[in-house]
Amino acid sequence: MRTETMISDITVVGGGLSGICAAIAAARLGRKVALVHNRPVLGGNSSSEVRVWVCGATAHGTNRYARETGIMGELFVENLYRNPDGNPYLWDLVLLEAVRAEANITLLLNTDVHEVEADGGEDDRTIRSVTGWMMGSERRIRFESPVFLDCTGDGLIGFLAGARYRIGREARSEYGEAWAPDVADDITLGSTLLFYTKDAGQPVRFVPPSFAKDIAQTPIPIRRVIKSGDSGCHYWWIEWGGELDTVHDNERIRDELWAVIYGIWNYIKNSGQFDADTMTLEWVGSMPGKREYRRFVGDYVLNQNDIMAQEPFDDRIGFGGWSIDLHPPQGMYAEESGSKHMHADGVYHIPYRSLYSVNVRNMLFAGRNVSASHVAFGTTRVMATCAVIGEAAGTAAALCAEKGVPPREIYASHLAELQQTLLRQDAAIVGVVSDDPDDLALRAAASASSSRTRIEVEEAVTVYPLMRDAGILFPVNPAMAGLELLVSADADTELTVELWDTGRAENYVPAGLIGTARAAVPQGGLQWAAFELPWTPSRPQNAFVVVRRNAAVRLHQAAEPFTGVLAFERGATPNAAATLEDHDETQPVVAWSMKKLVRRPFCFRVLGETAAYSPAQAVGGYKRPYGGPNLWASEPLDGEAWLTLEWEQPVAVREVRLTWNDDVNEDLINLHHHRTPFEVIPELAEAYRVEARVGGEWTVVAAVTGNRRRASRIELPAALTADAVRVVVERTNGAACAELVEIRVYA
Repeated sequence: MRTETMISDITVVGGGLSGICAAIAAARLGRKVALVHNRPVLGGNSSSEVRVWVCGATAHGTNRYARETGIMGELFVENLYRNPDGNPYLWDLVLLEAVRAEANITLLLNTDVHEVEADGGEDDRTIRSVTGWMMGSERRIRFESPVFLDCTGDGLIGFLAGARYRIGREARSEYGEAWAPDVADDITLGSTLLFYTKDAGQPVRFVPPSFAKDIAQTPIPIRRVIKSGDSGCHYWWIEWGGELDTVHDNERIRDELWAVIYGIWNYIKNSGQFDADTMTLEWVGSMPGKREYRRFVGDYVLNQNDIMAQEPFDDRIGFGGWSIDLHPPQGMYAEESGSKHMHADGVYHIPYRSLYSVNVRNMLFAGRNVSASHVAFGTTRVMATCAVIGEAAGTAAALCAEKGVPPREIYASHLAELQQTLLRQDAAIVGVVSDDPDDLALRAAASASSSRTRIEVEEAVTVYPLMRDAGILFPVNPAMAGLELLVSADADTELTVELWDTGRAENYVPAGLIGTARAAVPQGGLQWAAFELPWTPSRPQNAFVVVRRNAAVRLHQAAEPFTGVLAFERGATPNAAATLEDHDETQPVVAWSMKKLVRRPFCFRVLGETAAYSPAQAVGGYKRPYGGPNLWASEPLDGEAWLTLEWEQPVAVREVRLTWNDDVNEDLINLHHHRTPFEVIPELAEAYRVEARVGGEWTVVAAVTGNRRRASRIELPAALTADAVRVVVERTNGAACAELVEIRVYA
């Protein structure tokens, strides 16, 4: 046996999305990282071994402007380009290449860590090392570092180190959670196996194995939706084990899931109820995808009330947006719905205090084992949210290693630095203003070749019968006088619209009524109906205009999107799989759906000019939509467009960071849930150059073509003394305007 010791700044155990993002985040900040994973491929439940869709705050398009940025955002956008058809093996490669691109990461696959050396008392433990066995290589490797991250999902490292944890459901009285049971218990969410099918193009026989379940003797055919053409995560409800121990009974759970999968396929192939003669099994999983096990106890335990109140924690380091999604203990055998969902009015915030152990001083954690109640865990567990948490935990670990302090001290003394570091790296935080003192752009005056000053969507291509209430969201900065709608009518009628605010800057649902207006609409074709709705809000924010249903009226839709504008319809997405999922359709984000209207806004005009797209927005401090789009947008391109920063006195310029608009309203996914109609986000700049003005002359310092990424970091070989920096956009990836979220300049 070969025994080795590996010393690094940070040891990350677990190579799912949380561990990947933690390792990359720390490595980019200059720390040496050992990333240790017990499987041959990265990705955890998202990998080709398990094949779960990577879901997150968008909640399959339920939340608006909610797609994750930072490292998870990079992975989504890169996968869109490399893997538009959602091939699970290509997703494995996207993850592997992202890790291998970081010189500071040492990746160890097939390495199962199952020994931990820790010392100290029960209330103050310190991990000294962890040790793993590299399968197939007969290498026993001891990992030493000042900081450890448990990203194992099951929480094995923290458990072996003596960290406090919970398993199961807390009593309702503990946190006052409406969805918690009256009495605490050990029930968890179960595990799932998935399978893929394909059409072989010729008849295929299926002989079931002896252990296949006769599902006709179970509630499954009655209570669950079975279709011959579905596969993969459409069968997320093949779930079992919530009343068992999902770790220690893992083999038993797998055998039961196998029996049901082959029983379902036998039912599809041989019952005579399905058109499946040429269908065959392409792949069947062998590793149960676990949903829940240990949840560590941190300095704060996130709970249901925090989620629903969208608590704006001072120490927020990321966000989520998936519904609180809980499943019955009996899983696939339950007679009730396979899941029940509770949605907040928008995204919620995650506190840093839920990312480190209350009693192991040098351990952080990320993924499904974070400090949350069972009910809150029902939303934090989805993988894109786990990834966001991972990036934050990895960033905090890097600061711990740099400063020689434990994670709790980062909260106590370095919280602002943590948040600003995350924002500099484009991590997913909502509502925290960037005020990096080293960012020279914040001291510059911004100007541009042009900016959108009018919100006008005029070119109609599709008719929309107004059979239900419709909604239009757009920014108001600083004021509006009213709006006009492009309509047509089958008869003389009157149309009513209402102006609402959205309450919170991170929300996109009607919250408070501002005013109502009506307009007479005569019978006839295309015409503009004007509505007097003046509003000067106390701060820039979004307006939500409700157009009340009128069967005689048709709205009209455009073929191209307008950044910052969204279209909605009310009550348009009844739950087609009612036997599978239980959504409360009175909740605003469910009631007001944009899913069928994405990138196809209604034709309308806002009366008055807007500053929502001015060049100042690119240095405004927000890196995401928050009360407005928070970006500079040029007028439609006719040649080049530019944005310039000027300083009163020359400054030393060594680095320029650009954040382009990658439309975080677009719902991206890693596998086959849906296919996005483009392979590069159209709003991203495809060709651009960066220029510096030195001694009155403009000098090109970088020229980029073929860009498909949101974040660009341009490092000059040596500092230039310049009194201005200019970004010139030559082409986009298809959008009409140049759109820049942020520019930063560093010496």
